[in-house]
Parts: sequence; structure tokens; C-alpha cells
Amino acid sequence: MATAVRNLLRNFELLPKIEKQQFAWEIIRRSVNFDLPPLSDDELILSAEELFLELDRREAQDGKS
Repeated sequence: MATAVRNLLRNFELLPKIEKQQFAWEIIRRSVNFDLPPLSDDELILSAEELFLELDRREAQDGKS
């Protein structure tokens, strides 16, 4: 991943929730016309795994409060 992309993602995480939503909406709006190939099964599985691990991490954090 390029440094510029990592910086964008790091800064995204620092935004308040409403600004994260606005930013995400704008990225989606600007990228709908990309001619992207379909995701492979492996890519979908990896994405799902990352999502579930993040949800587990958040649940564990919330339980500690």
C-alpha cells in the first residue's frame, strides 16, 4: 500500500464519526465508475476474516470498560 494511502487511512481513523461517514460516502460516490474486476473468493474470505477480527477486538474492548 502506498504511503499516501496509509496516511489517508490513518487520518480517516482520527475523524469524528459523522466526518468518517461523509468521507466514506464521497469516496464511494467518486469510485462507482471504476471498471474493477470482481473479487475472488479468496479476497472475499480475507475481507470477511478481517472484519470479524475487528468486530471481536471491539467487543473485547467494550467488555473491558
